[in-house]
Amino acid sequence: GAFAGGDIVVEPSVVFEPVETEPELTPVFYVGAGAVAMGLSKDCACKTKNERIKDMTYGGLLKAGVNITDYIGIEARYINTSIESDFSEVEHYGIYLKPQYLLNEEAKIYGLLGYGKTTVDYTSSRKDSVLSESGLSYGAGLEYAFDDNIGLWVEMQHILSGAGDYNTDLNLGAAGLSYNF
Repeated sequence: GAFAGGDIVVEPSVVFEPVETEPELTPVFYVGAGAVAMGLSKDCACKTKNERIKDMTYGGLLKAGVNITDYIGIEARYINTSIESDFSEVEHYGIYLKPQYLLNEEAKIYGLLGYGKTTVDYTSSRKDSVLSESGLSYGAGLEYAFDDNIGLWVEMQHILSGAGDYNTDLNLGAAGLSYNF
């Protein structure tokens, strides 16, 4: 046949579309350090049995963990409070499951649920004693990421409830920095 007028341009009829794949799980390892304010209350060992005595002590917290996904992580932590102690010093270490929820690209909230070992060293002019307990510990926190590596975190954690002969309760507030690898 005959072609009437001009060049013939043939457009390809095959269109390649990108194939969507599941994102790969890339664990994020991190370490952190912070300051701790710990409140302790217990029954008094004195003659008035209904009296509760309280102590506030301060110290530090070290943690290391891995965020397996954006929603779950595992964390190990060590806490020691021995600054400004009226009658107690606390040492705690534990392992925690860390469910988390991203609020936006910079901020997330998280929970802590785990098992820990806590030692409370009571010192007073009347009697020295040591409480050593293991058990459930839990808490919640908020983390804000300044960039891909550095974040600021604040949290509350419950360590002990009704432990030992004097029904010791132990809670803390902490704040610090973390570094992602």
